[in-house]
Order: sequence, then C-alpha cells, then structure tokens
Amino acid sequence: MSFVRACGLSELEDDTPKRVELDGTAISVVRTEGEVFAINDICSHANVSLSEGEVEDCQIECWLHGSAFDLRTGKPSGLPATRPVPVYPVKIQGDDVLVSITQES
Repeated sequence: MSFVRACGLSELEDDTPKRVELDGTAISVVRTEGEVFAINDICSHANVSLSEGEVEDCQIECWLHGSAFDLRTGKPSGLPATRPVPVYPVKIQGDDVLVSITQES
C-alpha cells in the first residue's frame, strides 16, 4: 500500500471535512471522535461533494438530499443513497495525514 500526504493534522478542525485531491481523486479528510478518516468526496447518489456536508456520530451527511455515510465503512445509513462510497486507509506521521488510494493487487 502506498501512502501520500493529504494534509497536515493541524489543518483539520474537529467534525469539519477538508476536501483534498490525490492523484485525481477527490477525498474528504475528517477528524472526528479522536480519529482521522478519508472517504471519497463524491456522494454515490447525487454526484455532489460530501465535504460540503456536516459530520456527526462518525457519519458525513450529503448536503443535497441528506444521505449520510459511515466514515469507517462508506456505507449509507439512509435513503436516498443505496451504494457505499470508497473509504481509504489513513496513517498519521507527525503532523502529516497520509492516505492510500491505491488498491492492493
């Protein structure tokens, strides 16, 4: 697994998504409940940015139609979304938040 720097840990505010782009993939990086998560930034239902939504109870909510996605699994917790969004492994090294968007072969 190859990790790349997404942002600095000090750049993240609790429960406030930060949109970054890694190798052409839009990612929402979120610090909540003492952990840092990386989830694909595009809602599987409406093709809008999840980083513009709110974070609560380890879920990120799409601002357009209200679907919420679990930051740990990417699974939607309610309609209208029915498909999960990808989540990515995260490592913290010092102040760097590292994310792997590559798939293992």
